[in-house]
Amino acid sequence: MVSKILIANRGEIALRVLRACKELGIPCVVVHSTADADAMHVRLADESVCIGPPPSRDSYLNIHQIVAACEITGADAVHPGYGFLSENAKFAEILEAHGITFIGPTAEHIRLMGDKITAKTTAQELGIPVVPGSDGEVKTEEDARRTAAEIGYPVLIKATAGGGGRGMKVAKSEEDLIEAWSTARTEAAAAFGNEAVYMEKYLGKPRHIEIQVFGDGEGNAIHLGERDCSLQRRHQKVWEEANSPALNVEQRMRIGQVCADAMKKLKYRGAGTIEFLYENGEFYFIEMNTRLQVEHPITEAITGIDLVHEQIRVASGGGLSVQQEEINFHGHAIECRINAEDARTFVPSPGTITHFHAPGGLGVRVDSGAYQGYKIPPYYDSLIGKLIVFGRTRVECMMRLRRALDEFVVDGIKTTLPLFQDLVDNQDIANGDYDIHWLENYLANKSA
Repeated sequence: MVSKILIANRGEIALRVLRACKELGIPCVVVHSTADADAMHVRLADESVCIGPPPSRDSYLNIHQIVAACEITGADAVHPGYGFLSENAKFAEILEAHGITFIGPTAEHIRLMGDKITAKTTAQELGIPVVPGSDGEVKTEEDARRTAAEIGYPVLIKATAGGGGRGMKVAKSEEDLIEAWSTARTEAAAAFGNEAVYMEKYLGKPRHIEIQVFGDGEGNAIHLGERDCSLQRRHQKVWEEANSPALNVEQRMRIGQVCADAMKKLKYRGAGTIEFLYENGEFYFIEMNTRLQVEHPITEAITGIDLVHEQIRVASGGGLSVQQEEINFHGHAIECRINAEDARTFVPSPGTITHFHAPGGLGVRVDSGAYQGYKIPPYYDSLIGKLIVFGRTRVECMMRLRRALDEFVVDGIKTTLPLFQDLVDNQDIANGDYDIHWLENYLANKSA
């Protein structure tokens, strides 16, 4: 095992990793901005280092400050969490150059999957099914027209370096195409410093299915089933389930094995998630995230495997703790992302939490760094916690979720809790009958 881990993140994921370190008996260091001096992960850490002012570029994205914090504290490994530097190949390379273990994939694999065009080409070579689309970047208006005609309308134009729905536009006809292509390039350049875009067939009513994979970097790999992340708003996940209500056991194991086999060929190291659109019984690769996902707890719930423990084990050279045939999928789990936002307008709501009560009981888990008196800063993502509920069946899970939502109290700020209280009583949700457009249509009809 590594001897001391620095956690290069904040909020609930920093606390999640910190807990894993303590369970494994590994001392941990957290870094924080001045805005996070009173955060829960800072209070509970063995050591903490302030690395800069509130803006992320001056603190959580400041590679030199993080490396300096490792050297000052003697940390020989870094866990990046998700977001920030978790998929930054340069960061992984710099850590390696300083003799510090990056708890994640190799820089090569981060770079390979970080570019959407390269990732799609690689997926095809590895035997993963992909969405019909352009062979590479769509550079000119002429390229856009020719490619769209070959694929067939509607088409989706996406930033090669994109994420979170930015640099993504739909063209339903030739009349829409050039404006959509141009707008996507402009958004991509502004958001990612890279205007390159590519094109894919736009699927009408797909679900968003992702497969959790794990590799040891030596050619051994497993999958831990799927998560259904179809309930989204502006391409941001809101509610996730494991297993998906749309898949049967045969489909689950088939696509899972395809992904595990691909990771074996790639000699992938650590945790990763292969994301698909799923429609009419077919899976279409869209991207791979080379990090721990926000929604990893629901996979932990149905497998009993601690993914952060596994990350640390693999990064330490200990290999995988389980083989594929040892993984048993049981029960059902749902995660709701609790954001500091108005549930009607989704406008961020930073401020001081005057009362905080997390639900409990059998099958209920809350991952959150929030507490009574905590002041939520306005500088970062609005996620303040995740409610994870497990049941032996989906029906039992939904019943337990309804009860847990009624118990959850966060006063002093606005949160998205009322949205989930609505969703848990919706018949479509109860039936598992939804796709990636369902939530936005529901919200639009509700506000009309």
